[in-house]
Amino acid sequence: MANILMRLFVHDLSGYQPRIVDLERPIIIVGMSVDTTLKRIYRDVPALGRQFKDLKEAHPIPNKKEPWGFAAVSRGYDPKTGAMTYMMGEMVTSAAGVPEGMQAFEIPAIKYAIFPVRPKSRLGWGLAIANTKGYAYTVWLPGSGYEPAGVIDDFEYHDERSTRKRDPEIDLYVAIRPKAAA
Repeated sequence: MANILMRLFVHDLSGYQPRIVDLERPIIIVGMSVDTTLKRIYRDVPALGRQFKDLKEAHPIPNKKEPWGFAAVSRGYDPKTGAMTYMMGEMVTSAAGVPEGMQAFEIPAIKYAIFPVRPKSRLGWGLAIANTKGYAYTVWLPGSGYEPAGVIDDFEYHDERSTRKRDPEIDLYVAIRPKAAA
């Protein structure tokens, strides 16, 4: 059943080589976070999204970046337990005036491998993100000459492409550094 769903909703990444970039400057986001696990993330993230949407409507975020951008950050992943912190937020030009109930977070200006996340349908976002992360961490990274940066795990970059009705797309930025010499 899982293979059928993957073929229906997710593009194949076999052999994909990401773009490697050095982020020029940190990205500041204002949003909310949740401590979650791989087992709970499919329940926790939609709930966080609804809570964040309601809070943004009641308390608008100042200093939003133009053009619009949104990021979802994963950090502190523990492979033994599957635990991590997941944060979503609007990109801003300044962390001044963070509304009550929200927090600011700075995505560091370090090296990243960028992978496209392109669900075949808007219904496939969760599967497409999970598939891309799985490919990045278990297929590409082990043979790449890079290792996790150890600062944040990764972040999803959403812009106007993610709102398209046809062929929506986001980018997954995996934080990396060159592997230490053995």
